[in-house]
Amino acid sequence: MSDRAPIVQDRVIQIQQECVEITDSGKRHVRATVAIPVGKPFLERPTAYRLDRRSCRGAGQAPGSLDGVASSESAAPQKAMSRPTQEREDPIRWYPPRTPTLEHHPMGDDPHAQLVLLRFSGDISIKARATRHQFVRRLLHNLRDAIASQGIDPRVRISHNRIFVELPENAVVAPLTRVFGIQSVSLVYERTAANLDEIVRTGEDVFKDKVRGKTFAVRARRVGNRARVPVSAHDVECQLGAALLPHSNGVDLSNPQFTAHLELMDGEAYYFPTRIPAYAGLPLGVEGRAVALLSGGFDSAVAAWQLLRRGVAIEYVFCNLGGETHQLGVLRVAKVLADNWHYGHRPQLHAIDFEPVVDELQTHTSKRYWQILLKRMMLRVAERIAQERHATGIITGEAVGQVSSQTLQNLSVISRATSQMILRPLVGSNKDEIIRMAEEIGTFELSKVVGEYCNLVPKRPATSASLEVVEAEEDRMDLSILDEVVSKRSSFDLRSLNVDTFGLPELEVTKVPDDASVIDLRTRHQFDAWHYPNALRLDFAHALQAYPRFDKSKTYVLYCDFGLMSAHLAELMRKTGFDAFHFKGGTRAIRKTAPSA
Repeated sequence: MSDRAPIVQDRVIQIQQECVEITDSGKRHVRATVAIPVGKPFLERPTAYRLDRRSCRGAGQAPGSLDGVASSESAAPQKAMSRPTQEREDPIRWYPPRTPTLEHHPMGDDPHAQLVLLRFSGDISIKARATRHQFVRRLLHNLRDAIASQGIDPRVRISHNRIFVELPENAVVAPLTRVFGIQSVSLVYERTAANLDEIVRTGEDVFKDKVRGKTFAVRARRVGNRARVPVSAHDVECQLGAALLPHSNGVDLSNPQFTAHLELMDGEAYYFPTRIPAYAGLPLGVEGRAVALLSGGFDSAVAAWQLLRRGVAIEYVFCNLGGETHQLGVLRVAKVLADNWHYGHRPQLHAIDFEPVVDELQTHTSKRYWQILLKRMMLRVAERIAQERHATGIITGEAVGQVSSQTLQNLSVISRATSQMILRPLVGSNKDEIIRMAEEIGTFELSKVVGEYCNLVPKRPATSASLEVVEAEEDRMDLSILDEVVSKRSSFDLRSLNVDTFGLPELEVTKVPDDASVIDLRTRHQFDAWHYPNALRLDFAHALQAYPRFDKSKTYVLYCDFGLMSAHLAELMRKTGFDAFHFKGGTRAIRKTAPSA
């Protein structure tokens, strides 16, 4: 469709339209004039057209006419295209935007509601029609779940690769940006776009206060069937820019302080000041199911998120090496992923007590292969759960060379433990990139306090193990222990889980006893900024090694940022006969109870 406005002649609108000519050798695009009688619905869809280089005409009608109404050019005879092999002319097929076959909810009349425009990701837009239809259905399902998670009844309509959602005035828009398959989100002001003057007048009212004292630019675009928008985007930009200029500090098209956006479609104009970027990707669930090994650290959580964004529905497998405290920390991380990124899906976490496996490994195998053997055992456990849950692959957070067990050779040996597909989305990532992503997805603060609970790191681990040697080491183990620990696993529905009910009350205190020794497990910088009076500072890693030498006649109260590291150390100390507690709620809570200086 040309950007020029239609020409009105003799009660007929003539526009330049690109048509598709169907021939024996295929199809090609040609330009033609479409004549539309004034008073008819604009670009009413005809059943078929024939082409004569100068006009598209309905079957049985005069050249350049529609429904028997002739254009001003139709009086002159025109030579039609001839085809040497057949007498009849081939029809020209008309391809306007299809009416959405998905649900179409009319927006309500609530004057206090806000209208949100969501745009499909490129991954959806490029798909073939049938695949795109399937993906959009899944996207709408996930979107409804995201809206319902705020306690709001979803009101949704879809048009031209756009989704419109009506929300109450003070509803939070952020969850919509976390629905995978959405490219960007905008809060929009919707008005009828009858003509250029009305579009400009409304745009001036919407944006004049926002451009005051700033340089600005106007960005307009037509969406969908452009013939239904009787103005060009360029004209809108020029005219609206001219109207806003007196209210501003001038136009700056390269680096404006404010950009006035509007989209024109189906006779409506949508005005908005900004596009809020979303996370794009594919709708969760369209690429099947996988299980993810989740340790609670940075890597495994980010690896799982990367596959969520590619449309893979995930269930989590947690091999517990650190008791109830470790499990609590991992549940907190998994809960963040489930509540913020699993819209449209209810993931489960399968917690497996791995201490029997570790005991078997330490008793019967060589120390330098412990890390490799442990990861092979974890893959085998994940494989059993994947088969049970009809999952296609196993996701891990391994990256080449990050630790000694993750050399390329060792990863090859580890992978041979299972026939299941192994997905390693972080295999080429640097640690700083992984940490930045953990901050972005909301797991960083929780993952950084989930300690390293594995005590199977030898001083000289194997960095280039051979498969034959590792398999020989495994032959010494009774692998039936894997079936036993899987059968005894605990499973949690993460979306409905209340993590706060999983505290360790026998380890917790909310007040420091008068005779207790207080240990601060935070960093030196945090300790110097503030610490509980007379507290002793120990790094968590050092405390794990040093606590057996503590005086067992004393009572100990431990605290850290969030209470996870302190709870774990208190649990270990209790098991070896110490009277140890951790302060519930971490630094913020103990600071409120500290005596004033």
